[in-house]
Amino acid sequence: MSSSDTTSVSGVPPRRGRLWRLGGWCARHPVVVVVGWLVVLVGVQVADRAVGGTYSDDFSLPGTQAQDGADVLAAHEPAVGGTSAQVVLHDGQPLTDFQAQVDQAVTSLQHLPHVLSAQNPLPPQGQAPQPGGPLSADGQTAYVTVRFDGVLATFGDDYLDQVDAAVAPLRQAGVQVEYGGPLGELARPEPSDRVSELIGFGVAVVVLLIGFGSVIAAGLPLVSALLAVVVGLGLLGLLAALTTFATVAPTLATMIGLGVGIDYALFLLTRHRQNLMDGRDPQTAAGHAVATSGRAVLISGTTVVIALAGLSVSGISFMAKLGLAAGVTVVTAVCGALTLLPALMGLIGRRMDRFTVRTPVAEGAGADVTSTDDVAIHDTTISDATTDDTTTDDVTPVSTAATGGMWHRYARRVERRPWWYLVAGLVTVLVLAVPLPSIQLGHIGDGADPTSFTDRRAFDLMSAAFGPGSNGPLTVVVDQSAVAAADRPALASAVQQALTGVPDAAGTAPLQTSADGDVLFTTVTPAQAPQDQETTDLVGHLSDTVLPDAVAGTPATTYVTGTTAAQVDFLDLVASRLLPIIAVVVALAFLIILLVFRAPLIALKAAVLNLVSIAASYGVLVAVFQWGWGGPALGVSGKVPIESYVPMMMFAIVFGLSMDYEVFLLSRVHERWRLTGDSRGAVAHALETTARVISCAALIMVSVFAAFIVSDNVVIKMMGLGLAVSVLIDATVVRLLMVPAAMTLLGGAAWWTPRWMDRLLPDLDAEGLKNN
Repeated sequence: MSSSDTTSVSGVPPRRGRLWRLGGWCARHPVVVVVGWLVVLVGVQVADRAVGGTYSDDFSLPGTQAQDGADVLAAHEPAVGGTSAQVVLHDGQPLTDFQAQVDQAVTSLQHLPHVLSAQNPLPPQGQAPQPGGPLSADGQTAYVTVRFDGVLATFGDDYLDQVDAAVAPLRQAGVQVEYGGPLGELARPEPSDRVSELIGFGVAVVVLLIGFGSVIAAGLPLVSALLAVVVGLGLLGLLAALTTFATVAPTLATMIGLGVGIDYALFLLTRHRQNLMDGRDPQTAAGHAVATSGRAVLISGTTVVIALAGLSVSGISFMAKLGLAAGVTVVTAVCGALTLLPALMGLIGRRMDRFTVRTPVAEGAGADVTSTDDVAIHDTTISDATTDDTTTDDVTPVSTAATGGMWHRYARRVERRPWWYLVAGLVTVLVLAVPLPSIQLGHIGDGADPTSFTDRRAFDLMSAAFGPGSNGPLTVVVDQSAVAAADRPALASAVQQALTGVPDAAGTAPLQTSADGDVLFTTVTPAQAPQDQETTDLVGHLSDTVLPDAVAGTPATTYVTGTTAAQVDFLDLVASRLLPIIAVVVALAFLIILLVFRAPLIALKAAVLNLVSIAASYGVLVAVFQWGWGGPALGVSGKVPIESYVPMMMFAIVFGLSMDYEVFLLSRVHERWRLTGDSRGAVAHALETTARVISCAALIMVSVFAAFIVSDNVVIKMMGLGLAVSVLIDATVVRLLMVPAAMTLLGGAAWWTPRWMDRLLPDLDAEGLKNN
């Protein structure tokens, strides 16, 4: 152990805080920690398989028109309530030739558990088919509407087998049978992230090997992140037994957990290897790494979790639970980085670079000692000052190795022309954000899925035979329980007349009356597909104008319900609450950066630049998916709207993740500034020592996110591309152009703190300079 490991230059032993003691203890007791993690991993996985819950996209939206209408219909006419799905039939000859098989299949469906009703699409023998009914004009396509009393995903693993058995006579006769709606989703292949994980891991291995030059050093972050994510997914499964999570929740949790897990481990391991090269023993090096970079990991992870928790502001349980799902793996990733990784580093000891593919290098060219073990701290409070702090008269000299590395030279160029670099970065992100104003939020329909999915084939059959709007019928409900019996016929006539010739509607079925006579209901078929803007407009026109006008002057209440109407209501909720969520997340992130660095200008800069980078990533999504610039190349059929909850989810995730690099970079700038008092030199030094590792970390995270583009789920493709682009922009344009330029322009004023604020803010010591 070198003398600098035990005393500072003043001769006083450094005070070692909780993080140092945690890292050192894990490094000294590696077997205990590793075995403990393995026990936890096996325990949560076994518990998940025994009592873990399932994932489903069926969520209620209390207080919305669609949910209220569904409740009214279920209460007065249960047979037409519940969850509906279609069994689509097609053959090259009239389906009436298969009357016996159709009748047998419908009867079998009616007798299945959880089935409220199943409508036979064929008319009784001897009768002509009803125009506009479930049998196409050529008689070659029909659909059976099956209504269930609950969420199909909760009916058991063998329920789809029972449905298959019910329609088996049709398939045996050569009739094509496809499932639409929730039944089609149930029949989709079991989603697997294995391919995406393998691609992400493969790229990560290559990047880490190039970055570290050591096989062992490249493997440690991957092992740590993978174990942490598997534990997190097990915990998520246990939470799913208590509440309902969306089907995308485990994929999203995997995506975020792997990305941040590898990032956190990479930053810690980089500092640890530098400590080893500086002569520290492995246990002390691990403790020092956890006390310094580990503190930034803890702050960064907290920021990500808080940003995800900001989704709860939406008041939409679907969104809040997606944030919770991602937050679970972020927490386990932080725990893995702070405990499991130090244990693995202690276990490896000085054998870190035993197997190399190139000569290992230090943390950055010209890296010099930046610990309070070696130098006294420049900790002069800058109060009400705006001058560039470039003098170092009150600073104990630090050892300065010869500088001149690529990143150091680059930082000096930025220092000479900061406005050029700042404007160049701003122009780049603004160009990428050009498509953003034309963003169209909506729901991605089954027509965008691959043709290997039965719901996509059902969608195509329905569109060809009955029009695209047949895939998203709207149910109109009129509660006339408060209307006098004598006035009900006139009310029914007025409603039927109002629904005739509505723009963007392909047709309306005759009004029906519930068994108790209190409710009128009918089906309106849109002229366009469920995801089209015209269908969204139709829902609003019916609910806001057509139906209220039809029942004006009566105590009747009207509703537009059904799956498509519920999706429109969800879209309206998300759109109305997106700005409050943005405001809350930005405010929380601003507060965290302010608490960590005690510098309001730094916090403001971080918030503004992160907003700019997120706007650019939104623009890319609009261009690729909504405008169709590359969507087909990604396996997306046609142009699709931006899934309603993707921008909100992306904002919380990206804003949290972008704070990762912000905290890591600013921690090194602040650390250096406190050691030397040279604000501009601190920016150059921080870039020089962190640019390589930040670039590696960003490339890995981009690869992990981009690997999910191969998913068959269009929403996952959208999330994967959006997150990958966001990280890429943040780690290049923002972190390499705009941040150093802005920091250079701010100079010493960047760290200015008003006296009143200085008295109020706690000193969190983000770099661990006082407690390591």
